[in-house]
Amino acid sequence: MTQSFVLRWGIISTGRIASCFVTDALVDPKTRDVTDVVHKITAVGSRSVESAQKFIAEFAKGDQSIKAYGSYAGVFADPNVDAVYIGTPHTFHYENALDAIKAKKHVLCEKPVTLNAAELRSLLAAAKEHGVFFMEALWTRFQPLTLEVKKLAESGVLGAPMALQADLSADFGLDKIPKTHRILDPALGGGALLDLGPYPLIWAILALYEHPSNQGAAPSNITGTMLKTPLTGVDRSTSFTVTFAERGVAAQANLSCNLNVNTYQTGVVIRYEKGTIAIQEPIYCPKSFTVQYLQGDKVTKEETRRFEYVGSGWHFQADEVARCVRDGKSESLLWGHDKSLLEMEIFDEVRRQGGYKFPPGLEKVV
Repeated sequence: MTQSFVLRWGIISTGRIASCFVTDALVDPKTRDVTDVVHKITAVGSRSVESAQKFIAEFAKGDQSIKAYGSYAGVFADPNVDAVYIGTPHTFHYENALDAIKAKKHVLCEKPVTLNAAELRSLLAAAKEHGVFFMEALWTRFQPLTLEVKKLAESGVLGAPMALQADLSADFGLDKIPKTHRILDPALGGGALLDLGPYPLIWAILALYEHPSNQGAAPSNITGTMLKTPLTGVDRSTSFTVTFAERGVAAQANLSCNLNVNTYQTGVVIRYEKGTIAIQEPIYCPKSFTVQYLQGDKVTKEETRRFEYVGSGWHFQADEVARCVRDGKSESLLWGHDKSLLEMEIFDEVRRQGGYKFPPGLEKVV
């Protein structure tokens, strides 16, 4: 029997997202029919040793072998760490990821991977220079439902993609939270686009950009508009349209995100020549989708597919990182560097059109 590859993780930040990642990474891989890779948490970095220890006790089963550090530098320097998961706010992603890369650690960095495309290009150049794997943690791309949607969409049974609508919204109660909250504070890159926008966009990238007939072509047009909150000036509501018309795909994605209303039940609708795929919310981790097969305007068949597994869906991206590191890859084929760059370039353009500029000095590379 072939021995499983063990990837040793260092965790940067002890916030909620990091707790979700660690909890799932420690789920027995066999529960999701994975036998080739295993995850081990070996170090946790926080603002104090005490908070790191508390995190380990609560989310890492109190494992005494895990080293608790009162700084991120300790994790980067730890020889028992192969890969680093970065769960800090996105304004810190660039410096945290760069420090990890310079320490020759493989990197899984939370979304949005950086504040802009220039920062990401700089990180990718550094990752190449130091010979490490680098990936944005867009966990949705690796979940079983997403893989099944892609398989169905590209099988040809539904024909070519024609149009896509996707929304992720949440009512944050903006008038009830402090202006220093991450979602409101410009100094933390606040607003709907960077926090929520990756999730509507990932479905457009999956269904349109990744479609074989598109042949890797960039969008032919990007149009965005923002409605800003007078509380701090960050975008409260953002809508953007991404059009593909350069190669074999001629389709448009209408995407939206809001901070003051809840999302609607059907979070993503992808319309094809011969059918429709409707994905239920939450679109970052959906558990079911419905496909309708059409003949003209008549529904000839409808089926709903549901997905269940142990854990909350964060472990599938960890499995991908482990396999890529094991195989000596610098990037994932599922969510490669080109897709993260496309994401950040679209966000840069939407912010430009919406007139949303970050405070001076916030972007480390421009």
